Amino acid sequence: MKTVIEFLKELQRNNNRIWFEANRTRYREAAERFAAFVERLIIGIAGFDPSIRNLTVTDCTYRIYRDTRFSPDKSPYKTHMGAYICPHGKRSGYAGYYFHIEPAGSGFVGGHLLSAGLYRPTPEILHSVREEIRDNGCDFIKALECAAGFSICHDNTLKKIPSGFPADSPYAEYFKLKDFFLERYVNERFMCMKEERLLARTLELFRTAQPFNALLNRSVDFARNEQ
Repeated sequence: MKTVIEFLKELQRNNNRIWFEANRTRYREAAERFAAFVERLIIGIAGFDPSIRNLTVTDCTYRIYRDTRFSPDKSPYKTHMGAYICPHGKRSGYAGYYFHIEPAGSGFVGGHLLSAGLYRPTPEILHSVREEIRDNGCDFIKALECAAGFSICHDNTLKKIPSGFPADSPYAEYFKLKDFFLERYVNERFMCMKEERLLARTLELFRTAQPFNALLNRSVDFARNEQ
């Protein structure tokens, strides 16, 4: 990923259309390198999580162009690359595995990141996840403990326990969460490992998060079947 990282670092310093057009060939090389890795990542994850089989790279990746219509920051390009690998593709609303490259200083998530779970679930799915934790909290805790080296994000939470959920539950703090995802920041040395090693290590870590995603996706399916 060194080629990708170096391109993104320069884009961060020169986030304008003139520079980008002059370096479009380099962008294509970086994007192709990233896409080739994501393709192998999808195949590898499918080996332990069949729910994501048959996905394409396009199903899981994002355009580099920013939507600046409602943002005070009019920089035209993203200075990160990410792939969200989940059942039925990135916009399906299912929990999945997120691989993110972002040089220091880009200001999006703050660095290179491996993540798993649900980000901004709909109210119906959020309620279903909380019910799952209320009824099967031991399974939820086991899934958290299984995810080696990951921690659950507490950045987006309610101040109080939501209505209908017991404040005296041993899992009460988890009822406050509005997102349910695990995160593990990694350094540039990790991302610049030889590709075979990077792929193997990333798959090794994501494998530990599979029970967490499976539990969340059980909640997603339940919520949708109730609608």
